[in-house]
Amino acid sequence: MRLYPRPGAESGTRRLARLHPAALLGLLLCSTGGALAALALPAALGHTVDRLVAGGPVPWSWLLLCAALTLAETGFDAAAAVTGTSTTARLTASLRTRTAARVLAAEPRRALALPTGDLTARLTARTADAASAPVTAAGAVAGVLLPLGALVGLLLVDVWTAAALLLGAPLLVALLRTFTRRTADAGADYQRAQSLIAHRLTEALDGADTIRAARTGAREHRRVLEPLNALAEHGRRTWAVYGRAVGRSGLLLPLLMLLVLAVAGLRLGTGAIGVGDLVAASRYASLAVGIGALTGALGALARSRAAARSLDPLLTLAPLPHRGLGPVPDAPGHLELRDVGVEQDGGPLLTGVHLTVPGGTSLAVVGRSGSGKSVLAAVAGRLLDPDTGSVLLDGVPMDGMEPARLRREVAYAFARPALTGTTVEDTIAYGPWTASPEAVRDAARAARADGFLALLPYGYATPVADAPLSGGERQRLGLARAFAHPGRLMILDDALSSLDTVTEHHVRRALDERAGHCTRVIVAHRLSSAARADRVAWLEDGRIRATGRHDELWADPDYRAVFRTDVPAEGSVPASRTPVAPAAGAEAR
Repeated sequence: MRLYPRPGAESGTRRLARLHPAALLGLLLCSTGGALAALALPAALGHTVDRLVAGGPVPWSWLLLCAALTLAETGFDAAAAVTGTSTTARLTASLRTRTAARVLAAEPRRALALPTGDLTARLTARTADAASAPVTAAGAVAGVLLPLGALVGLLLVDVWTAAALLLGAPLLVALLRTFTRRTADAGADYQRAQSLIAHRLTEALDGADTIRAARTGAREHRRVLEPLNALAEHGRRTWAVYGRAVGRSGLLLPLLMLLVLAVAGLRLGTGAIGVGDLVAASRYASLAVGIGALTGALGALARSRAAARSLDPLLTLAPLPHRGLGPVPDAPGHLELRDVGVEQDGGPLLTGVHLTVPGGTSLAVVGRSGSGKSVLAAVAGRLLDPDTGSVLLDGVPMDGMEPARLRREVAYAFARPALTGTTVEDTIAYGPWTASPEAVRDAARAARADGFLALLPYGYATPVADAPLSGGERQRLGLARAFAHPGRLMILDDALSSLDTVTEHHVRRALDERAGHCTRVIVAHRLSSAARADRVAWLEDGRIRATGRHDELWADPDYRAVFRTDVPAEGSVPASRTPVAPAAGAEAR
């Protein structure tokens, strides 16, 4: 799996620059215009001073030129600041959207190879840092143009004064080079420590109930914040590098300026230059030694480039491959898994799975925790590509189908569904297409969610954040979302585990009504779910141990042991005994 950019891949800064070229060009022109106005001003001031010293009429035209250049420099700088801020915001939004789209379009195992907290940090903080690189680079052009132009201006005023400035230039360049390199290293280390904290915090939030029940909050607090010492050290190192650079430049630049003014004063004393030349030389010297102001821009650019490198593994993720195929029209959803194998971290999750589910029938997938049920459910709808073998829907390989067309044919419901959308209605309507209000209400009735939705303050218009939902109610909303987007294949990954027996019975009836035109694959823990299915696939250690009807498999005591219930006399099938359901989310993935 590739988590690094391809050799010779285009840099992130150049990719970003192509997103808003007009804005960056405007920023570059404003920065350049401000720099040119700043460079023209000393020459104009010098000439004006010479005219005033020489006596005669007041040189109003030159005074107006100096005022115009001052206003132009100020205006261009203000325009550059506004353009830079707005462009950075737009680049950040574009980069976040593009990176998130890459992650969502890639095969999930590749996209989620990074820890969740690290991935979150890269999609938020890193994108903001990386997006500032083109703007910083465009602004740095003026930062380079000013000292170089000032040096040229100083050469035109007096060669010996310019030579005095050039004496300290090598030291200044070496200072900037060292600062840039050390800032980049410290920034990269800081970002890695920040990502580790984000990852551990995400783990703690996901397991908040477990932490609370075990009373290990203090221990988790220490674990999450343990990298904080390293983060602080990297932060101190960054500021130490910056402080040393500022301190050295604060010593070097005044000495360099003093040397330039001393030489210019001596040249004035000998009559080699005039008063106006001295004024121009002092201004040009100030602009030339202002190269030290580049330290901030160079530091920001180094941090931006480090952040951009951390995004490269996400931006170079390959999308799910396909051959542009589409599903067979009006087919019933015949599902086949042929010699499917899935590996993770060198260990098998599924091995040699051969399975056929006739179109329009239901299949219950049972097995002990960790047997691979959720992995099989993910493979069956191409949320996961197998490492070996193939999956076909109505005879068409799923890895050949165009993803958008495939997603319209496969509906999923999960044990802990993500409730996206602003309102409850938005949540149910969310999917490959936006379900109509009528379809939303029909789906809510099928999932037995309409009863508790009617009790919410604003019914279907209640904001999800304001709806106090239990685990079972959340599952019913996830089921309603699946019902609202009917396709030829519906996969329920432990999506009935938090429902009470009566609610489950009604939901199963709604599922059974789809027999004949929708294939249902149900990861089941409850005996009742297996008993109602047309066929059962019994998984053990990632392999299919047996398939058949539930009443046929019940004769095997190992099969009966899969269900957490009192086992009746051998050979009999319980008719009304209520099994004990495992807790929601107990499935090992």
